[in-house]
This record gives sequence, structure tokens and C-alpha cells, in this order.
Amino acid sequence: MRRSSFFTRAIFIGVMLHVYVGLRIVPELPVGTPVKIVGVCALICSCFLIPLSMLVRRFDHRPSLDRIAWIGLVDMGLFSSLLVFTILRDVVLASALTIDALWPGLILLDRWRTDTAAGVVGLAILSTLIGFVNARRRAKVVSVDVPIEQLPAELDGLTIVQISDIHVGPTIKARYVDAIVDAVNRLDADIIAVTGDIVDGSVAQLAGHTRPLGRLTARYGAYLVTGNHEYYSGATQWIAEFERLGLRVLLNEHIVLEHNGAKFIVAGVTDFSAGQFDETHRSDPAAALDNAPRDIGIKLLLAHQPRSALAAAEAGYTLQLSGHTHGGQFFPWNFFVRLQQPFTAGLAKLDSLWIYTSRGTGYWGPPKRLGAPSEITRLRLVGNPMQ
Repeated sequence: MRRSSFFTRAIFIGVMLHVYVGLRIVPELPVGTPVKIVGVCALICSCFLIPLSMLVRRFDHRPSLDRIAWIGLVDMGLFSSLLVFTILRDVVLASALTIDALWPGLILLDRWRTDTAAGVVGLAILSTLIGFVNARRRAKVVSVDVPIEQLPAELDGLTIVQISDIHVGPTIKARYVDAIVDAVNRLDADIIAVTGDIVDGSVAQLAGHTRPLGRLTARYGAYLVTGNHEYYSGATQWIAEFERLGLRVLLNEHIVLEHNGAKFIVAGVTDFSAGQFDETHRSDPAAALDNAPRDIGIKLLLAHQPRSALAAAEAGYTLQLSGHTHGGQFFPWNFFVRLQQPFTAGLAKLDSLWIYTSRGTGYWGPPKRLGAPSEITRLRLVGNPMQ
């Protein structure tokens, strides 16, 4: 009941935002009435398409539903930009009105209104097209050296390839995943870390499209932790499926590995919010080290959300690999991410803990990325030259 009420409120807010954009932009476009009517009709259709695109994944997989999802999710990205540019336009117009009040005639307000209305539509379409291309191309490899104090010489150069937030679902299928797996395997990693939000749908719907993950190959194996979207999609079933594919799922637990004669720990925790779905899956970085050898200094933690970093630092980890944020995915959401997560993207440090936050290897929702490119991350542990 609460979920239905939330969705109803979200639809109402969405409709009101469409009305706002329609009232502020359509009447002032420098086009004839027939084109304006088309614009109004497009906004009305958008009110239905966006929520419908979010609902279709609840139904049995059908190609026709995927096509609806594609149209609705592209529309979501387009409308998001329309809304942002409309707000920015109103800010600019308010400034222009102030200038006109102080210095009448300095600005041609009527011309400004029509030109900026057309500009909003043009910029929204252009940003959506560029964002679509950025989202649909295979993620590029990003190489990062992580300087570790007191790193054993035997572990210098240990490589970890991280992928995260693929979001296999209505618009991301096996072909997209295949390209990612091929790129990862070419990097010849010591360890592969898969840091959650792999799927957006049930095992019954998507198992065939996650099958390429079974080809991931690394010297010491591929390790996976759950993200919040696994819990939306049936975490228990997905954990079993990932294990069947040959991925080692770490549920608040660790494994001891050895490289060139030196031991290190790879631990993984369930998603930060997992306890809300299953109390037995409550995320606990400290518990993940239960019974770990005390003489092993290098401890790697896989944790979907950067918010796990505080507990990870207290538990004595060396490096945490996270995702979840998508780096904001596209403007202006990169600013909002910072309200929920302590880290948005890239390498950061909290006390003695290094945290790397991936921008994600796929995308969620709209096939759109602007200013936050997707990535396959190749991390290399290196000795700190200052020690």
C-alpha cells in the first residue's frame, strides 16, 4: 500500500512538472500553432510513458514491453533536461526582467523569450542525443594506481579490475554485457571485483542476459557483492544464479588469497540497505573479518555503497571499492548524489582507508550519460614512494 501511494505521488509530481514546462516553454516557441499543439501532445504522452517505462519490468519479459521501456526511458532523459533547462531559463529571464526594470529598452525581452524557449528545446534534444551515445558505447578502461603504505613488495603491482552498476534490464542485454566481459578479460587481472547493481529484474526475466558474466576470468577469481537493485529484484535468487555462473558472492565474509607468497584479504559486504529487505543480510564490514588472520595487513573490501566507508575505516580495511553513485550519470544529478553519499567518483581517502568509487559500467534508467562517463576500472596496488 505504501509503495502504491508513493508511486501515485510521484506520478502527480511528474504531471505537475510537465505542466510547468508546457506553460513556460510551449506558448513562447517561435513556431506556428500546429507545432505548438504537437508539443503539448508530446508532453501529455510523456506523462504516461515515463511511469509506464518504470512499470513494465514487473511484467513477464516480452519484446513489446522492452520497446515501451526504451521509448519511455529515452523520454525520461529528454524531459529531465527539458526541466533543468526550463528552470535555468526562468532564472535568466528573471535577471533580464530586473535589468529591464533598471535600464528600460536595454534588452529586447520578447526576443529573449522566444530565443531562449527554442534554446531550451534544442539543448535538451542535443544533450539527450550526446548522452545516449555516451551511455550505449562500451565503457572505457580507467587505470588507477593506489599508493599503499607498508605494502609488501610481493603485492606491488597487484591488479584489480572493477565493474559495477551494469543494470541489466529493459535496455541493457547480453550483447552489452558480452562487450564488457571481453574488455575485462583482455586486462588479465589478478582479481575481478563486481560491486553490485548488476540487474534490474528477476532471474526468470534476465538470466539469459547475465550469462556472459560466467566468462569473467582472473588469476584469483571474480568476486561479487550485492547492490540495492539486487534486493529490488530478488536477491536470494540472484545470489544463487551468480554463484552458478562461477562468481564468488561475498555476504559479510572474506577470503584469504596469496600473491607471490604474500597473503592478503578480499572481503565483501551486502548492500548498505540490505537489512531493510532481509535482516540476516544486514551489512557489517567488521563481521566480514570475523576469524581473519590478524597478521595480514592488506585488506580489500567490496561494498556497493560508499557509505560503508566509515565502518570500513573503523574495521581496519586498506582499500574499499564501491559504486552506486554512477558519478551522477548526467547533470544535475551529480550535485544531488553528494547529499546521500560521502564520495561521488574516483579515489579518495578517509583516515587510513582508500576508497575508490566507480561511476558504473552501465547506466540506470535513461540511456544517458553526460559529464560522468561509464568505466571499467583497472586498479593497481603500488608501494607509497613517501614511506
